[in-house]
Amino acid sequence: MEQTIESRKSAGIYPAMGYTSNLDILCDFRIDVLNRLLETHMPDVDLNALQAVKFIRTMEDFISTVVHFCRNGIGGEVDIEDFAIIEDLFDTKPGIGGTSAQAAKALAAVGCPSVIHLTDDSREVCDILHSPYIHTVSPDGELVHTDQVKQRREQEIHYIIQFKKGDIIRSRDQTVEIPASNRLIVTKVTVNEFVPFSQPYFDYIERHAKSISSNVLSSFNCIKDERVLRERLDAVKRHVRAYKKNNPAGVTFFEDAHYHSLDIRKLCIETLYPEVDIVCMNEEELALTLGMYNRPVDIGDILSCVEGVFFLKNLFNIKKGIIVHTKDYSMYAGDEPGADIESGLIYGNLMATAKAMYGSYGTREQIAEVMKLPLSEKGLRHLERAMASPYAAKTAVVPTKYIDKPKYTIGLGDSFVGGVQICFM
Repeated sequence: MEQTIESRKSAGIYPAMGYTSNLDILCDFRIDVLNRLLETHMPDVDLNALQAVKFIRTMEDFISTVVHFCRNGIGGEVDIEDFAIIEDLFDTKPGIGGTSAQAAKALAAVGCPSVIHLTDDSREVCDILHSPYIHTVSPDGELVHTDQVKQRREQEIHYIIQFKKGDIIRSRDQTVEIPASNRLIVTKVTVNEFVPFSQPYFDYIERHAKSISSNVLSSFNCIKDERVLRERLDAVKRHVRAYKKNNPAGVTFFEDAHYHSLDIRKLCIETLYPEVDIVCMNEEELALTLGMYNRPVDIGDILSCVEGVFFLKNLFNIKKGIIVHTKDYSMYAGDEPGADIESGLIYGNLMATAKAMYGSYGTREQIAEVMKLPLSEKGLRHLERAMASPYAAKTAVVPTKYIDKPKYTIGLGDSFVGGVQICFM
């Protein structure tokens, strides 16, 4: 990794990280607080009957939603009407949100430079992103660091509720054990409902395409207005084509996400998948996407996942392939990617595990410590099955360095995305 990063820096090569940023409020979520809320507000409720709401308007909505996500060990996002409902429940600290922003922070921690597109350009966000390795593009079309940015747009805040495997939800004589560590993102969307684009950013990437090794597209998931989305997607299509014309070897990389609307998700998929080289997602997103196109998948069976990946690749004519990242392994399936994709998967795994282990973006020294951990036994079994299958020649599988109870569950996929970009030269 160190040699590859130094080579990139010497050559003046950057990944371009788009598109959203926001301020995360990281909650010190404690299970005893949730249990007290249940006792106070919903003392007679059946824990197994509680479901997530689409929009949180009351404390009962919040409790029901948190219990649903905890009970199932799943992650996701839900909108809230007013943060006053929950802002005094937990101790908090500020953090950075947005796939591109978190990926840029993860890269900066190992000394790898990147260029980032900002939507929330508030002082708080820019202070968190300030690094000699993180650049953005000024209104004059020049590379600058975020301490040189003057705020032009509204701030957006997300509350991050991280829950831990093994914690016990209690209500009267009922108990439910949380089966897996994960996170719920409670959002009050402002600027990212529209994803305002910076034309100077797009112009810079297109003009300097030879120096942009990969072009990451993400973060359309909060848009709800189909007209706005179509405008953004049309602009991205034009941009991607101009970038590829100026750098045919450059990699266009679309990171999938949890969407607030299935219609928006479908429009994004059907517009962007055919335009990009690589699509990246987690196993929950793979299952949801395949379900939208009536293709069943068993996410516990790697061969079922590989078959699902090739189904999507062929359905949408994705140019190279699909990456799936999970807590036990990461996988690329598709055509020759034109890069050492196995190394990219390794970098991504290590940076995500470092984030989970330390609760911060992993430094090179911390990643060296992660290397000492054993490989996931499940991941090793998945690797063995995949390599003994007919898909072996077109599939790369890398088991993760496994930890059972991560300290941190937010931004792991984003750190993974950052790590993968290192392999594109």
